[in-house]
Amino acid sequence: MSDARIPAVEVTGGYGAVVKLAMRKMVGSVPDSLGVLWNNPAVFKGMMAFNGKARKWHELDKNLESLANMAAAAAVGCSFCLDLNYFMAHNSGLDEVKAREVPRWRTSEVFTPLERAVMEYADAMSQTPVAVTDALSTELLAQLGAPALIELTARVALMNTSARVNIALGIHSAEFADACGLPPLASAPDAAVGSTA
Repeated sequence: MSDARIPAVEVTGGYGAVVKLAMRKMVGSVPDSLGVLWNNPAVFKGMMAFNGKARKWHELDKNLESLANMAAAAAVGCSFCLDLNYFMAHNSGLDEVKAREVPRWRTSEVFTPLERAVMEYADAMSQTPVAVTDALSTELLAQLGAPALIELTARVALMNTSARVNIALGIHSAEFADACGLPPLASAPDAAVGSTA
């Protein structure tokens, strides 16, 4: 990956072979970013293990989870995360029309009030300092319940971790969505989304 700030290395070993096989099955190829992160396999394995456990969570609706992940990625500016989550929404049979519109969620007409509130929460959580309000938390608690709101919060935090790692390391979009023929993601009104990583 030419833009990454750390050169990619060869992904080796038994665990590496399993990860490469899983990536090919999940996204059709092994992204260059894997070789960047493989510079420290222990960190990579730890991040993968936590994400693997998070995939077993089930209190939050999968479409809401996808929209929240993408809204957080858009807020932070991670093109890799936006692209991957758009691709994953498509592959998981989620609402890809809505996923495509996430970069302009504030102005798009396709979202329900609940979806908009979830993305507002993800965006507010992704700000520094965190900008979540009592009113927004109360609204989502009433609509989702405590277990789903806690899951939403944890998922947005995980996305922030991934997004900020990718941006700091110079990891950019792997163009997964292009590879499967999805229309391009909508542009944010200020065209800033996806421009940094």
